[in-house]
Amino acid sequence: MAENNLDINSTDDELIESFIKGNQSAFNFIVRKYQKKVYWVVRKMVLDHDDADDLTQEVFLKLYRSIGDFRGESKFFTYVYKIAINYSLNHLVKNKKMYKRKSDLEDEFIMSTDKIADEELNSKEKTLLLEEAIRSLPEQQRAVFNLRYYENLTYDEIANIMNKSVGGMKANYFHAIKKLEKFLKSHKKYDLVETS
Repeated sequence: MAENNLDINSTDDELIESFIKGNQSAFNFIVRKYQKKVYWVVRKMVLDHDDADDLTQEVFLKLYRSIGDFRGESKFFTYVYKIAINYSLNHLVKNKKMYKRKSDLEDEFIMSTDKIADEELNSKEKTLLLEEAIRSLPEQQRAVFNLRYYENLTYDEIANIMNKSVGGMKANYFHAIKKLEKFLKSHKKYDLVETS
């Protein structure tokens, strides 16, 4: 494909090859293609919008510098997700703090209760509770749960992203589900439907 025919729908291989040959606009298409996915992978890990936004930028900066290292042994999105997960895990370990998002959301929740219907309230309440439950997971279990439950990745893909065994990823997911179910049942709100 000629460089001037590239767009967001071009294959990853076409975009990577064109960028490596010096076409800077090819990288812009890569960013546009993956930016939302990367943001949400990171956001589900770190929970804070500003941190997720900053980390997403760092992920693409790292990708810009290392795209020549991509050898095509896995899907490109696996390579991108691996960078995103590593940055997220490093951020969580480095900061070792629970984000204030919980209290911010609770304040927002309390202020808006007069304005929303009961069923909307229940939905928002459940979302907050699920976020709190996910935040309580150890970092690796949180990553595996998010990639499997929200991103619908296979255990092989998750193992590749995390540089771990498939069996280890299955065990992490199983333990995450059990911890989430226990947390949610203790709050008597709803059950998490397990996806295998």
